[in-house]
Amino acid sequence: MTLREIPLLVWLTAVPRPVPHAVREAVTAVTSVDIDVHTNDSASTGVQFAMLCSFVGTFMVTRLVVRLIRSGRGPFGNVRVGTVHVHHLVPGIIIMLVTAPVQFIIAPHGTVRTVLACIFAAGAALTLDEFALWLHLTDVYWEDQGRKSVDAVVFVAGIGTLATLVSDPFSREEGESLWFYFLYLFITLAFVVVALFKGRLFMGPAGVLVFPLAVVAALRLAKMGSPWYSRFYVEGSKKQLKSQRRASQRGLEARLKQLVSGIPHH
Repeated sequence: MTLREIPLLVWLTAVPRPVPHAVREAVTAVTSVDIDVHTNDSASTGVQFAMLCSFVGTFMVTRLVVRLIRSGRGPFGNVRVGTVHVHHLVPGIIIMLVTAPVQFIIAPHGTVRTVLACIFAAGAALTLDEFALWLHLTDVYWEDQGRKSVDAVVFVAGIGTLATLVSDPFSREEGESLWFYFLYLFITLAFVVVALFKGRLFMGPAGVLVFPLAVVAALRLAKMGSPWYSRFYVEGSKKQLKSQRRASQRGLEARLKQLVSGIPHH
């Protein structure tokens, strides 16, 4: 008997008799299923890489087209329905709403699966390119807040790259104790949570795939404005001042964001 079966066994013994035959069959089927996730086989890796290329490529093309529209160059223009400006996150959402059910219902294989995955990734890129619009519920594409869209895209692309390169991080090694396996997951999750509270929004989640990244992120200084910074760094303390100095020295990061986003300095 596995840990997954215990709650269901307790439920079966607790409910009054008679239990419908269909319910018993369903419970038996669930308890007999072993979840087998393969994220590191060649087919899955190929699909992940294709999705990553589609996601990054769509984002780059979208940014180029939008910048051309803003500068008045090229054959492109804003899409309008009457007086309503249709943001490109709208077709992105529609693409995802169509491709996801098709994937779940048909579950295609081979080339069709890869093409469908690439279309979904393109829709995700169109949508995340206007992530700041989700967040602020107003058009801040060319404002400082619009850089949050770039942050979101870089975050997803980074996690996607690691997921493509790293073998299945959740698989149990042969002969590995179940308790040791769950202990490893618990420790990993603890480091990831600390990293997130310190404002390490990329390295934290990336630590789920590569454990040392979670450790490094959790041990690093908290970013200014993060929950950890606000809760544990006393006003005027060395750590607070050091965090503030580092925040003011992120010139390269800011320039890269400006280069990608095209957002001018204000």
